[in-house]
Amino acid sequence: MLFDTYKQKIISFYKQNKRVPGYQEIMSLVGFKSKNAVYKLLNKLVDEGVFTKDSRGKLIPNKLHGEVPVLGLVEAGLPTTAEEAMLDTISIDEFLINEKATTYMLEVKGQSMIDAHIEEGDLVLVEKTEKAKIGDIVIADVDGGWTMKYYQIDKKGQPFLRPANESFKDIYPEEYLRVAAIVKAVIRKY
Repeated sequence: MLFDTYKQKIISFYKQNKRVPGYQEIMSLVGFKSKNAVYKLLNKLVDEGVFTKDSRGKLIPNKLHGEVPVLGLVEAGLPTTAEEAMLDTISIDEFLINEKATTYMLEVKGQSMIDAHIEEGDLVLVEKTEKAKIGDIVIADVDGGWTMKYYQIDKKGQPFLRPANESFKDIYPEEYLRVAAIVKAVIRKY
């Protein structure tokens, strides 16, 4: 079916460029002559669940990487016999991301969070929010500088940031501390 060919071309573009193609690019990809045809194609892709739209109408990819099978459990203690059995499938996006429109990734630089098992070169999946609970790992603007640390409140009720490495000191804002996001997951590639 021609629709499936169009869909695969758009998905391939997304995987290669890490962004949704624009109307002109889609016209070139699939050979359409009008933006109206692209509009109808995109609506069909939304109806099929390939994309969702955020509150501003921006297209957000959905389920473009498929699902991965969950084949069983692995013992992290003493070795046991294991049998491979298809338990379920899981979409990595669905497992890690609650709010796709407010979620993004950042690459970690530095060693201040190593005791939280977050190392330089890791990727952190974060969700935009200005609200944090004590103990959340946050991305915060402190007096004009950005950092990732544990969010804490001192005995006087003042917020501060605590590293997960005893070689680093707590960070108390001189003027302000603004939480921008909360870390939801750490991704490390071996």
